[in-house]
This record gives sequence, structure tokens and C-alpha cells, in this order.
Amino acid sequence: MREEIPARDNDRAVPPPDNRPDHGQSSLVLSTLAVFKIDFTPAREQPSAARVLLATVVSIAASLGADAILVAIGTRIFPSTAGYGHFRLSDYAKLTIIGVIIACVAWPIVTRISSSPRWVFLRMAVLVTGVLWLPDLYILAKGQPFRAVGVLMLMHLAIALVTYNALVHLAPAARTTGGNRRSLVR
Repeated sequence: MREEIPARDNDRAVPPPDNRPDHGQSSLVLSTLAVFKIDFTPAREQPSAARVLLATVVSIAASLGADAILVAIGTRIFPSTAGYGHFRLSDYAKLTIIGVIIACVAWPIVTRISSSPRWVFLRMAVLVTGVLWLPDLYILAKGQPFRAVGVLMLMHLAIALVTYNALVHLAPAARTTGGNRRSLVR
């Protein structure tokens, strides 16, 4: 059996490389998150599941109602759009419901990761609405009627307005009473 020889100071093994992220990179990430107000220290309590569920139901019902009203107005103002395929309830309802549910799942997440959830969620709603207009612009470029596509774009905008307002007003993130929370982002 080999005998262990005590190490002298100058014979120490080189420590393994540090696996922590580069401070320059982490500083960049943290400052980027700060710009978008993502600080992982909510200064608010989470909305209750019951309130989020209520806001979801209201959002779905009001969004489908807004869609139906816009289709009715659009086909009345532009009779040539009557019978347009995307104006059928079966066509827009499933996409509206899916989109609203995604937004309603996102809201509690945003309230968890930001101390300014309404600020973040409003910008997300604007961004997502813009992204959802891309398929509308695509079908317009492929020859779909301008007026009908315009109504579809208004439908997306109405859904965003209804859903944002239902969530922030019916399922608000309440301010916490305590408060010496430290921010991850400085």
C-alpha cells in the first residue's frame, strides 16, 4: 500500500475550472432582463386561481362576442365579405379559445417573474397581436379580399384588448403588504 505524502503549498493541484457563468455574460443577461422588467421578485401576490378562471371565462365569452359583432358589422359594411370562410363561427372560435387560454396561462407566469406585470403583459399582448397579424398579411398577399382580412385583423385586436383587460382587472396581482424584497436584477 502506498503511503500518502502530505502536499506542500507549491505542490497543490490546480483547481478545476470554475463552471459559473462569465460575469460579463450574466451582467448582460441581467441588464437585458431589467430592460424588460423581468426581475423574478414580484412585489405583488399572485392572482388566485379562481380569479384567473373567472377572467378566462369572461375573456373567452367576450372575445367570441366581439368576434361575432365584428363579423356582423364587417359583412354589413362590406356585403362582398358575406360567406367568407374565416367568418364562420366554427373557424374563428377554436382559434380564439386557444389564444385566450394561452394568454390566461401566461398572466400568472408574468405576475410571478415581474414586479411590473401589467407593463410586461401589455407589451407581450402588443407583440403577440403583431405576430398574429402575420398570417393575415400572408393570406392577403395570397389574394384574399382586403376588406375581409381587415376584419380578421380587427378581430385579433379585439381579442387582445378584451383578454388583457379581463385579466388585469378581474385577476389582478395584488400589492404585497410586506415589502423588503430584493431584486435579482440591479
